[in-house]
Amino acid sequence: MKLHSTILGEGKPFLILHGFLGMSDNWKTLGKKFSKQGFEVHLIDQRNHGKSPHSEEFSYELMAADIVEYCNSHHLENIILLGHSMGGKTAMLTACQNEELIEKLIIVDIAPKYYAPHHQKILEGLTKLDEAKLSSRGDAEDLLEKFIPETGVRLFLLKNLYWKNKEQLSLKLNLDSLKANIENIGEALPEDLSYSGPALFIRGEKSNYITQEDHDPIKKQFPKALISTIKGAGHWVHAENMKEFYGIVIHFV
Repeated sequence: MKLHSTILGEGKPFLILHGFLGMSDNWKTLGKKFSKQGFEVHLIDQRNHGKSPHSEEFSYELMAADIVEYCNSHHLENIILLGHSMGGKTAMLTACQNEELIEKLIIVDIAPKYYAPHHQKILEGLTKLDEAKLSSRGDAEDLLEKFIPETGVRLFLLKNLYWKNKEQLSLKLNLDSLKANIENIGEALPEDLSYSGPALFIRGEKSNYITQEDHDPIKKQFPKALISTIKGAGHWVHAENMKEFYGIVIHFV
């Protein structure tokens, strides 16, 4: 699958994978900062997200294969690979299956374990939004507020809106496929897989995605893993405390 990406700067390849219901644009500010430090930053839309192709098939195996295909088509090697949430799961699997391709791995607020589906309300709201065929962003936000009270989450999701034609807004996401494959999002990394290269796991202090109990299982599959906590941040660590996040990542790479 030919993934859509935005490429910034020149130098060592640094690939960034967004989370579930996100897109490469979410990382543009940080991508520009990294590109000024001598990296060729690839902000990638994963399948069924952003401007990348839609597919009925959706799994981490496929998404990891998409990344390898992307690296091959762009002639990339010895890459730095960063993934947030769902993108972190894709990055873990890619690294475990293609250790020679990855020089350093950065995983943001996700562990290799299984997570029960917990996006139902968000998907319900986005479905209603898609069905409403709205013609104003304000109306879209009002509708979504009934399902998602948190302003930050709502604004993050509304970035998926685009003008399908002059009168109608639509979503870039392939909602049907994401809903049909929702069980796959929380899938655990197979326990027999590991990555022996340098790895950095960054967690938000206020997030429950990586707990103290997850540290040993992380170290088992990623023996060189460092685990850093960013104070005052939740699951969207990179957006909630960008300065500290940037500092930790630059120090690691």
